[in-house]
Amino acid sequence: MPETVSRGIGSSTVGRKILMAVTGQMMILFAVIHVVGNSTIYFSGLNSYAEHLHELVPLVWATRFVMLPALLLHVFFGVQLALENNSAKESGYSVNTNLRSTFASRNMIWSGTLIAAFLVYHLMHFTFQVISPEAAASANADALGRPDVAGMVIYALRSYVVSLVYIFSLTGLFLHLAHGAQSSFQSLGLSNEGAEPAISKGGYSVALVIFIAYVLIPVLVVLGIVKG
Repeated sequence: MPETVSRGIGSSTVGRKILMAVTGQMMILFAVIHVVGNSTIYFSGLNSYAEHLHELVPLVWATRFVMLPALLLHVFFGVQLALENNSAKESGYSVNTNLRSTFASRNMIWSGTLIAAFLVYHLMHFTFQVISPEAAASANADALGRPDVAGMVIYALRSYVVSLVYIFSLTGLFLHLAHGAQSSFQSLGLSNEGAEPAISKGGYSVALVIFIAYVLIPVLVVLGIVKG
């Protein structure tokens, strides 16, 4: 973690929460764009989408150079804030707010940990393609000679175990977003007592839509409805 960041805006609790909010909203945007692209699998267009995406090499690498630091900052300050909160509770300075908190808000550190572990697995599976290499897109071509990304995804998700891993992890994503989406508006000063209920419902709705959009893919593959 760059020292300048830690001694700058990240040196105060408010600054850390702002960084968490900004990087969190960046990742929500990325999640939306990613699932829209993945949804081309319903129309047998995933291989075409992947081919066109990899033709945009500068855009792909620019996205990676932006999102990786954003992810690292989000994780770093998320852990730091969680430790500070736990320390405050142990010292007796924290007021018990469980009556107003939710399951999602009380377990942000755990849902975040689950997402981080899943992200590593997902990258190893479909980006670096070291899991189930016999079905890797880089080693198999479709009828048009393109890397068979759709075939790789369907081969993997036909496994009940793999699909359950994805569904369980996506449930963690839903819980994280259900609280994080609305919390980010508060951290950025864009919420107040009057607007909070609407922002809370809006954040929950966004999280639910993203969850459904992602989870439909493994569900429909397991059911044999999506075949590539």
